[in-house]
Amino acid sequence: MTPREKELTLQLEQCQQALAQARRENALLRQKVDWLVKRVFGSSSEQLDRNQLELLMLPESAAAPATPVAVAAPEKEHSKSSRKERLARLPENLPVVEEVIDPEPVKAQPEAWRCIGQEVSEQLDYEPGRFLRRRVVRRKYVHRTELDSAPVMAALPERLLDRSLPAPGLLAQIVVGKYCDHLPLYRQEQIYQQRHGVHLPRQSLARWVELTADWLKPIYEQIRVGVMGGGYVQVDETPVEYLAPGHGTTKQGYLWTCSRPDGDVFYRWETSRAAECLGNIVPVDFKGTVQCDGYAAYRAFANRRNGTIELAGCWAHVRRKFHEALEQSPKTAGWLMRQIQHLYRVEARLREQRAGPRLREAVRAHQSRPIVQRLQRALLRLKSGGKHLPQSLLGMALDYALGQWKTLEVYLADGRVEIDNNLVENAIRPTALGKKNWLFVGEAKAGDRGAILYTLIECCRRRGIDPYAYLKDVLTRLPKMTNHQIHEVTPAAWAKTQTQLQQQAAS
Repeated sequence: MTPREKELTLQLEQCQQALAQARRENALLRQKVDWLVKRVFGSSSEQLDRNQLELLMLPESAAAPATPVAVAAPEKEHSKSSRKERLARLPENLPVVEEVIDPEPVKAQPEAWRCIGQEVSEQLDYEPGRFLRRRVVRRKYVHRTELDSAPVMAALPERLLDRSLPAPGLLAQIVVGKYCDHLPLYRQEQIYQQRHGVHLPRQSLARWVELTADWLKPIYEQIRVGVMGGGYVQVDETPVEYLAPGHGTTKQGYLWTCSRPDGDVFYRWETSRAAECLGNIVPVDFKGTVQCDGYAAYRAFANRRNGTIELAGCWAHVRRKFHEALEQSPKTAGWLMRQIQHLYRVEARLREQRAGPRLREAVRAHQSRPIVQRLQRALLRLKSGGKHLPQSLLGMALDYALGQWKTLEVYLADGRVEIDNNLVENAIRPTALGKKNWLFVGEAKAGDRGAILYTLIECCRRRGIDPYAYLKDVLTRLPKMTNHQIHEVTPAAWAKTQTQLQQQAAS
């Protein structure tokens, strides 16, 4: 072979290698584009029917029927005892405004008619909220016989702020409007002006929100201590933009969320996502389990605590990775998702039985652990096979699952730990809805106030209580309370007291 032929052969091999590399990169880019399009325009649900997963693992000849077959509905076990009773058409506790209509002949000669019955029809009506002037009148008195004595007058009830215009009811409405109904303050200003004829400048509303947050901070601290005092907490974070004067644009802060399953939740505002932020959230004396996703800051923080903190993984994140790779590798990803589905069915049965930690631990050891071990063997076999590129969706899903495996097994040995981090992610959703409306936080310190108020609102939601009624009552009582009484007005204690009062009234 001549030198020229050798050179041409070498160039041909290089071109073929470059072409193969370009095709692999093209395939990876197509997968990412398809995933992005599905993420933006497709359904966000990760639930798949069991029959659908079985269909993905069949041979192509068997998986493609000659005629279209309707997809079977997901199997759900319904028991007669679990069926909810039909709710009343109208709530019985609503006030009734009654209007009596008599025929014209009866109105003309009422003494000539005798009523033998009535027909009643009901409609559900609504009256918009209203402003009112709450006037406190303190009358002065002088003694009739002791003419030299000084006049007497009742003391003015204690308020959140002396000579302040807003009453507790208005403060509660502003807070609920922004942090529960996601109405920015400028929209509330417009609503109050246009619909009620009351002009409340946005600056005044902001000052009142700050005043409310300062008074509620002791309750927030009481909730935080309760959440972190159980030895098990779920943690997640979400980005929030905030204004930074002098930078000409917004900067990115983070609202960290800590949740205790079957308990309360609290938020913490930080301007960073670094591991140092966790040191401000998790107390120094905390010993127990922190459930989180695969973000590296959690591992770095746990390593600094010298073994006092154990990280628990989230199976929902693992399932999400394989769901993203389902179109690329339907048989492999479908089989893996089916195994994860078996784990979740075990958890569903435990929830139906309202199992405690000890029963959950025993059932998981008997039913879930073999599935987890089978999954691990399959993942290791797929990883060692080398058939899936590390940058492919399935390759990244394999790396993520195996990298988090020790944390994913924690829930098997601890009945307190949930299978995933969905509860704390659900607590983040209200803040995500709010961000779409108010877009950013006015300043870094305003994030602290938002964390306090979001905490109170979310705890009310978890307890099933009306946040407006709670805030109005608590803001009325706080000026008369001491720090030793704060535990009496947390959402959990307030809900318990209201239940007792309702039971006493019913009896």
